[in-house]
Amino acid sequence: MLWRVNPQPEPSFHMIELYTWTTGNGRKPSIALEEMGLAYEIQGVDLAKNEQYSAEFTLLSPNNKIPAIRDRDTGQTIFESGAILLYLAEKSGKFLPKDEAGRWSVIQWLMWQMGGVGPMFGQAMHFIHYNPGASDYAANRYLTEAKRLYSVLDRRLGEAAYAAGEDYTIADMAIWPWVARHPMQTVDLNEYPNVRRWYVEIANRPSVQRGWSILGDTSPIPLPG
Repeated sequence: MLWRVNPQPEPSFHMIELYTWTTGNGRKPSIALEEMGLAYEIQGVDLAKNEQYSAEFTLLSPNNKIPAIRDRDTGQTIFESGAILLYLAEKSGKFLPKDEAGRWSVIQWLMWQMGGVGPMFGQAMHFIHYNPGASDYAANRYLTEAKRLYSVLDRRLGEAAYAAGEDYTIADMAIWPWVARHPMQTVDLNEYPNVRRWYVEIANRPSVQRGWSILGDTSPIPLPG
């Protein structure tokens, strides 16, 4: 069964159905929906119970990965978190610049997250946090790459306020939930002062805090010491 909750006080036809769970990728669209002010309804897809392989969810996400959305306005379904963020940004007209240079800056940093941060941080967490001792080689390999990516982000955030430039965008919404897993990656954000500044600033946004607390998860956003 999918667990349904509705954070909106007055449901309407004009609503996004979000199918997700409390992972780095899973929190991207809930944060975006809160930031954009779009009405939405969550259906939890419990990964521990393999609900991502249900026939219902497979129709939405052929790759059997969360998150996925259905737009009740149009009937459009979207899977892959990066594609979802682009769709929501275009639907709302927010957090994606209209000018060509700004738009491509956001897209390139979004792709950087999708192609690097998500896979590498995820593997680091797999071998360090969830399966410690399974492979020291793998743990060291993925942690080394994760730290390299943190250095890339730290350098970028020394040049600009946010990942894609001077404005907060969907690129930040994509990257931030993975940085929020830094304790599981054994990464000290104090070693990356620009990332730390950016991370704490975003963590203090009320919409981010609401988007973080989904599906009954009341765990606090981890903050660096």
